Amino acid sequence: MMGHHLETTGNGKIKINRANRGQMRFRALMIGTLIFTIIGFFLLDYQGLELGPAIIGTLDNLKTMFLTPQFNQVTFGTAMWQVLVTLSLAFLSTIIGAVISLFLAFGTAMNLSKPWLSMTIKTFITVIRAVPTVLWVLIFAIAAGLGSIAAVIGMLFHSVAYLVKAYSEAFEEIDAGKIEALRATGSSYSHILFQVVLPETKSYLIAWTFLRFETNFGIAVAMGAAAGAGGIGYELFMSSTFYYDMHEVGMITYLILIVAILLELVANRLKQAA
Repeated sequence: MMGHHLETTGNGKIKINRANRGQMRFRALMIGTLIFTIIGFFLLDYQGLELGPAIIGTLDNLKTMFLTPQFNQVTFGTAMWQVLVTLSLAFLSTIIGAVISLFLAFGTAMNLSKPWLSMTIKTFITVIRAVPTVLWVLIFAIAAGLGSIAAVIGMLFHSVAYLVKAYSEAFEEIDAGKIEALRATGSSYSHILFQVVLPETKSYLIAWTFLRFETNFGIAVAMGAAAGAGGIGYELFMSSTFYYDMHEVGMITYLILIVAILLELVANRLKQAA
């Protein structure tokens, strides 16, 4: 039965549990996703598509990409330099975003700020977060021109909205008794922040910040071509669309995957150290 869960008790009776509001929303979301997925298949334009040759061609390209990868148009040194460019874009947008987010999160956390200020900031970052990062980058690319500046500002906007939410939620999990005890002794606001709030949440702050850095690296790869930001994303775009060199596409893809795995390993080490 929809919205009910049946359980058998110890005496053999059947107990009916009503699904809570969260479960009902999750089920509605899954049903809606399934419906839109099915509708999407029927709305696609299949005119001129020869499924058999398309599948064979895709498998052949995948075999070329991942079984025989090699650099042809760029050298290994150039590719590594472009990876550093992409990492620099991601790092710059993340570190600036983290600093801005930290101060905004102090005003967003309900236990550290006034309700009106908290709601104002939450509303502001919700609007920013509702717009995808790629769209922010494209907006600033139109305003400031294609290039790394537009990519950094676009990623910075979404990073701030993401990290403010993460930081403020971490601050709100702090034991309220510790903060009240310091306030009762006449401790200043800055003393509370640096003696309780930051020490209690530093591991969470590091974890969330590095997670955003990993996300920004992936976005920076995509924006290398879309926003003219350069980096390894631009080389991937040129190899796939201009040169149509599947060997090099595979090699660059492997290089990006290796960097992503290394970032994940570093993130795990940082969380353990914190």
